[in-house]
Amino acid sequence: MSVTEPSALNSVMPAVEGTRPDLTPADLVGWIGAFRDGLRANQAPMNRLNVYPVPDGDTGTNMALTAEAVVTELAAAAAAGPVTMASVCQAISHGSLMGARGNSGVILCQILRGITAECRAADAVNGQVLARALTAGSVAAYGAVLKPIEGTILTVARGGAEAAEALVAASPSVSVLAVAAAARVGAAEALAQTPEMLPVLKAAGVVDSGGTGYVVLLDALLRRLDGRPIPEVHAPGTDLAPDPLAADASAHSSDGRKGVEELRYEVMYFLEAPDSSIGGFKDAWAAIGDSIVVVGGDGLWNCHIHTDDVGAAIEVALDIGRPRKIRVTDLHEEVEEERWVREATGTAIVDEPPHVHDRCETAVVVVCSGDGVRRLFYSLGVQRVVSGGQSMNPSTAQLLEAVEACPSDSVVILPNNKNIIAVAEQVGALTEKRVRVIGTRGATEGLAAAMQYDPQGDIEANATSMRAAAASVVSGEVTVAVRDSTSDVGPIFEGDHLGLTRSGGIVVVQRELSDACTGLLSAMVADGHEIVTVIEGDGASAGVTRHITEWLADHRPGVVAEVHSGGQPLYPYLFGVE
Repeated sequence: MSVTEPSALNSVMPAVEGTRPDLTPADLVGWIGAFRDGLRANQAPMNRLNVYPVPDGDTGTNMALTAEAVVTELAAAAAAGPVTMASVCQAISHGSLMGARGNSGVILCQILRGITAECRAADAVNGQVLARALTAGSVAAYGAVLKPIEGTILTVARGGAEAAEALVAASPSVSVLAVAAAARVGAAEALAQTPEMLPVLKAAGVVDSGGTGYVVLLDALLRRLDGRPIPEVHAPGTDLAPDPLAADASAHSSDGRKGVEELRYEVMYFLEAPDSSIGGFKDAWAAIGDSIVVVGGDGLWNCHIHTDDVGAAIEVALDIGRPRKIRVTDLHEEVEEERWVREATGTAIVDEPPHVHDRCETAVVVVCSGDGVRRLFYSLGVQRVVSGGQSMNPSTAQLLEAVEACPSDSVVILPNNKNIIAVAEQVGALTEKRVRVIGTRGATEGLAAAMQYDPQGDIEANATSMRAAAASVVSGEVTVAVRDSTSDVGPIFEGDHLGLTRSGGIVVVQRELSDACTGLLSAMVADGHEIVTVIEGDGASAGVTRHITEWLADHRPGVVAEVHSGGQPLYPYLFGVE
């Protein structure tokens, strides 16, 4: 069953009968818990609804992590005192603000804050209050986005709210269950129309991923109210044929500016600033980016933008207040690796060999994914490995936990991902230990740096030698296109193998994995290079690896190939050239 088929969805919903009791504080807690569970169950297909050709979707993951933060906040509130409507609403509001991840998480935060603001004063939520709450959530979400775009979660939330309000207008005493069911139908119908509103969705043959998450929110409410199951999300969400011309046309807005999908970086941070300054702050951001969402109040704001100018996005905040927990994500390289990363609520420190407990002058904390990659780093003497990937970035708290656990007063951090560098750089201010961050952007750079690590050496000497080693590596990777698209090197079809360099983006498109690998190496390996590190991941094979090494022997006879089993997801091969 697909989320884009309202009639099919409606057929699984039992007829609404009777007058289910009004929503209590315990029902709100159960609603959020069911929502978190529904997102966790469906986050992989939700991620695949995103529209980039590489497997980079993380909307489902970001919404699930946001809901996870709310569940944690609710548990803390329950432990602290009586469970009341006010305490539950406060926990949902604060938890979503502090735990929001990505653009989708920030908008979800505002929806939840709008809903709870309407519910807060009620001892129990009846049908009329629920309809007003859904409307308040929709209005809050639109208000948080500087340039609202129809065909997104905003449209779906409004569709659900309007359906709920229409039912209440026709029958003021209608039950909360009937209102929830009506909202769900309205939201699903709006979701099915999102490809007609956004050409990029129609071209990719999908519905909006964030809007899909909103439908899951209503499914979770219905599960709490009468126990009906949360339907499975299927991706792709439509049978529409891809239209490359529509995709190209959607890449630019009507005023000639870049479309959201072309802007390079996602910048997020909390901003401590007077409420009166936020209007001017939004205007300043409007000049440098898009996909702008600013939510919060009472001096604390959660801010999100897509931009090509990271420095300006942060400097604007410094003019009016104090930004903190700054997170910068490279949208061109962001990859979904959730299944290889520990749950955000669990410990980030993975299994460790005996040497990690030996006292040393300088310790090393590494972020990576893949059992083989982890073993390689441990073999080079590092003390702690934190599981992490490009769209499942470890938090500052997780990195701090790893640093504090190291048997040394000096610690070097290897983030191994552009998205994690900014988070890692915050750790030093939170600990009494000396911390240095080497800005490694991938596993091959990290491994080169770790090769120079001396456990008994001074931290500054280690940092200097490790930084130089990382800088000497040319990194590349091969992945698989998840949908049809276009690139500077030609058209891309679903299933093609893409060769990417960290500096040049997609440089090779080939149907066969072996051809993509050798094409990428042809672009990467130049005269003067001596070593090519090959790290095998999911999708690699002995035959393709042999083809790679034989190609190097024939076409780049001056280099030595070193092959390792990494086990990393989504990338059959990682390459490091030195």
